[in-house]
Amino acid sequence: MARSEKKSRRLVVEGTTFLWSVRHRHERDEGGLHVCRETLALCQRDGRGRLEIIFRAGPGRLVPDGLLHSGAVGTEGAYLNLHETGTVRALYDEAVAAHGWDPEDAVPRMIDGWTLFTAVSARRPERSHEEPEQGNTGPTD
Repeated sequence: MARSEKKSRRLVVEGTTFLWSVRHRHERDEGGLHVCRETLALCQRDGRGRLEIIFRAGPGRLVPDGLLHSGAVGTEGAYLNLHETGTVRALYDEAVAAHGWDPEDAVPRMIDGWTLFTAVSARRPERSHEEPEQGNTGPTD
């Protein structure tokens, strides 16, 4: 049976359980045009903090738009799949190291995912330079 993209998944980091999910949303830019964004949301299980890592479409920045599969974010030279647990862990590590995210902080934190992208894609070389599959809508691990 296929995994529902809407349900939260578990990530265990040094004995602490986090729940995470990936969502796709549309928003309007300053010119009134629709822009796609892919959001990875993490929160500590039974905790108060919430982290949203947001990847907005833009020049040279690719997010699912009907051609890429859910969770695909990339540039012309690198690619990440936000449905892979290893990618989520790498983004978590970078968010803590580069932005000082504290999962105990009750104030939700939003981070531009592109500020983490280069470091994470460098950590995941086996996956980051592959071409995303066209038309695949399901998550992969």
